[in-house]
Formats: sequence, structure tokens, C-alpha cells
Amino acid sequence: MGKNLLTFLSAAGVALLAILLLPALNPSRSLWKWRRTSADLVVMNATIYTSDPSFPFAEAMAIRNGRILRVGNYSSVKDPVGYGTRELNLNGKVVMPGFIDSHVHFISGGLQMGRVELRGVKSQDSFAKKVKEAVKDKVPGEWVLGGGWNNDLWGGDLPCTSWINDISSNNPVWLSRMDGHMGLANSLALKIAGITNDTHDPVGGTIVKTNDGEPTGLLVDSAMKLIQAVIPEVSILERREAMVRASKYALMRGVTTIIDFGRYFPGASVDHVWQDLSDVYKWADSAGKMLIRVCLFFPIQTWSQVVDLFQERGRELSQWIYLGGVKAFADGSLGSNSALFYEPYEDDPDNYGLQVTDIDWLLNATLESDKSRVQVAIHAIGDKANDMVLDMFDSVVSFNGMRDRRFRIEHAQHLAQGTTTRFGQQKVIASVQVVDIYPLEGIKTAMSRVPPGWDTAWIPSERIALDDALKAHTISAAYACFLDHDLGSLSAGKYADFVVLPADSWDEFSNDLPSSVLATYVNGVQAYP
Repeated sequence: MGKNLLTFLSAAGVALLAILLLPALNPSRSLWKWRRTSADLVVMNATIYTSDPSFPFAEAMAIRNGRILRVGNYSSVKDPVGYGTRELNLNGKVVMPGFIDSHVHFISGGLQMGRVELRGVKSQDSFAKKVKEAVKDKVPGEWVLGGGWNNDLWGGDLPCTSWINDISSNNPVWLSRMDGHMGLANSLALKIAGITNDTHDPVGGTIVKTNDGEPTGLLVDSAMKLIQAVIPEVSILERREAMVRASKYALMRGVTTIIDFGRYFPGASVDHVWQDLSDVYKWADSAGKMLIRVCLFFPIQTWSQVVDLFQERGRELSQWIYLGGVKAFADGSLGSNSALFYEPYEDDPDNYGLQVTDIDWLLNATLESDKSRVQVAIHAIGDKANDMVLDMFDSVVSFNGMRDRRFRIEHAQHLAQGTTTRFGQQKVIASVQVVDIYPLEGIKTAMSRVPPGWDTAWIPSERIALDDALKAHTISAAYACFLDHDLGSLSAGKYADFVVLPADSWDEFSNDLPSSVLATYVNGVQAYP
């Protein structure tokens, strides 16, 4: 009876009752022990989708020290309610695990948010207008950087230097495509980089030229390094600000964990990812400025450094920073006409795409990484590239033996007939995305197969069910990078990362998926808004 009274009396009454009932004990010590075992927060009267198949739905959960104590109905979780416990009555609102974005270039994205934003631009005039506005704020000689453009939105024609030369004659310009595998430079930028008619394509890249041999300003995959090498390095302060900016954006979208593949693209420095670990993520962690959890992948060229760090620190550097593994590229991208296919591109009959990494080198690097139990993720978009990577993964298993390794193919975008079956047979994870950090939109698209801006479904037979789409952004995403012990479902013992959605019942939610979240919680603490 004393325990029941202690649970529900006010703070003043609790202190008095503790003295009366337990005279032999130090009252302050007893109260401290009780507060230590009380929940910090109890979420109640909610429609909780747990993403845990053993207990799919609940109405309440208790949280202490950032982790879930209990989840179930209110009567089963109310025991830890006590002095200092806050109760959050959601009046039936839908709650689910914080979303996990399985593939981002986080600091690059944060930097882009402060640059020329070309995402959504639908015409040449609008493209040029955006650049012109940016040039106004620059002194002569200062670089104009930006990106996010998608030529499909204005009919497919690729941009060229003539689009922007007249409005940027005194400033070098570099504007990357939305996929990061192609960019547009103006003539001044090409001149600074020493790119002329006589410049040869680097291995794994293309300098796009006219029929007369004149560079158009477009550089594909590893050819981008020619421009990137002459762009001033981004400062530590800018990168830190970019990380915070991107984190706040992610929280607004309900994302509490991201898998960051870093500022590495074919031709870029492999050092950037390591610099961001030390200069940005470790700094933010030590300064108490981390807002979301990150799982980091590093260029496969540096696999031995990753092994050393794994052996020294393990997979979990802190509650905020996890080590994922290594990443490599097999081909380019579809929008840049550099994804590797068995058949040529319809508008470029001599082009089958690019194999951006030597397959023998890639096999050896994957063998060594896997032998040291480092997870391997490889970018592959074209059908030939995907088959090539699956063949290679099969060889690695033959050499190194069977175990739970969770090989990943990033994007797995266009597959030959029968290849989907191979993913299942080989237990390879197909890590597929949409471009923006926008899980709710991605879930809608996965269910409807109607891409943003389209009126009809694309290959409607590939629609997936709501439960599968939700799990892809929660528990399956956690599993895909060995984080399912801590994240991905609202289960006892896991971190209390969750979102509250603007739907008053599961029927309302499932019949009309919302486009936004009401609130995002990390460690049981409201992080947005």
C-alpha cells in the first residue's frame, strides 16, 4: 500500500510519507533512489506503431534516461510514474519510431542549403535567374557554388556554359546536378581548372564536349575533380554550421538518424569524410551540439583506417555517432548518362555508361574489408553494374565464408530480369531512396508508385504495402546498418526516438498519409518544433 501511495502523492507528500514509513532509512537517500527509478516521460493515450512485429501497436510507453522502459497499454507502463514524471497525453495521435534516412551526404547537403538552390527549377530562364541573383552578392573572382538541378524538369536538355556565361563573366561558377554525379562550370571556372579542347577524360569520368571538341561546361563523375581541385576548401566553421542546419531540417521531417556517406564522390578527396568526423561530428559530440544520430561510412580506399578505428573504439563512438563501414562506386548515375548498362542509352547510342572503379581492385578491397568484419556498401545504378557487384559479393562470400555481413548495394535502381531474386538469395540489402530527406513523401511514393509531379503510377506492380514502407524507414533501415539493437522500433531498451503525426487514429493515418510531422523526439526529449 505504501508503494501505491508513493506513486500518486505530490512531491511534498512523498517526502513526508517516506519519513513516516521508512524511519530507519535516510529520507533524502530513499527519495533519491526512488526518483532514479521513476520514468522521465510517459506517453499515453496514443496510437503507437512500434515497428516491432512481436507487439505492433501500443497506447503508452514509459521513458527514462533517453531509453524506453516499457511499452504497452497504460496500466502496464504506469508503475514507473512518480515524482518528476511528465505525462504526455496525445489524445489518440499516431506515434511511430523516428525515421532513419539510409543514404545521405549530410554535410554536403547542409552546405548546399546555404548556396544557390536549383532544386525544382523548371526552365533555362529560371536557372539563369537563380545564378544571376547569387552573383550580385559576390565580389569579382569569388566562386559561385550551388546545385540540385534536374534537367528532366525542363524537358531533358542538359545545361551548358552559354546559359550562364554572360551573367557570371567575373566569377567562376560550379553547379552540381541533384545526384552529385555531374556538374556545370562556366567558362571562367573551366579556364581556372585548365580544361580545354585538348584535355583528356580522366579514368572513370567524362568531360562533355560539342562535336567540335569544345567543352560544354559539363563534367561527369571523376572528371569533376578537375574543378573541385581549384575550388577553395570549405572552412571548419562552414562545415559545422552545415551540419547543424541539416540536422534541424532532418528533425523537421521526422528523421532522427541518418546514414552519412560523406563528402566523397568519384574524383573527390578521400580525406573529406575523415576531416568531417574529427572537425565536425566529434566536435559537436563533445560540445553537446549533436541533434540527431549519425552512422558514418568511409571511402573504401581507407578501409584499413576504418579497421583500426573499429578495433580501437568499436562500432559506437557515442550515443550519437556510429561507425557504419566503407563505401565504393561501381558506376555513375542515370541522369548523368553514366550508370552502367548492358544496352546503350537511347539518346546516346555509343554510350553504355561508366564503370568508375576497376573491378579487380574493388574485389580485393572488399575482400580485405570483409575479412576484418567491416560492412561494405557499393553504389550501383545500371543493370550491368548491379550484376557485377552481386557477382563480386558472391566471390567474397566464397573466399571469406558465410556469416551475417549485410552487404549493401546503394540505389539498386535498374535491374535486369531475375536480379531481384539474387538479392534475396544472397542476402544483399537493396538500399533504395528518394533524393530529399522526406520520409513521409518517400512512403507515399513507395505505396503509390506515383513520383512527385506525375499523374500516373510508374510500374504500379511494384507498389508496396504501408507496413512494408514504414518498416523500410524504421526497423529495416536500422537492420541495414547493424543498428537494430538500439534503434528502429519502439521497444523496451531502445532509444526513445519517435515522431508524433497529425492523425487522430490509425484509420485516418493509413487512409490519408500526412505530409508533415507534429513533433520529433530524440532521447525522449522534444527536438522539433
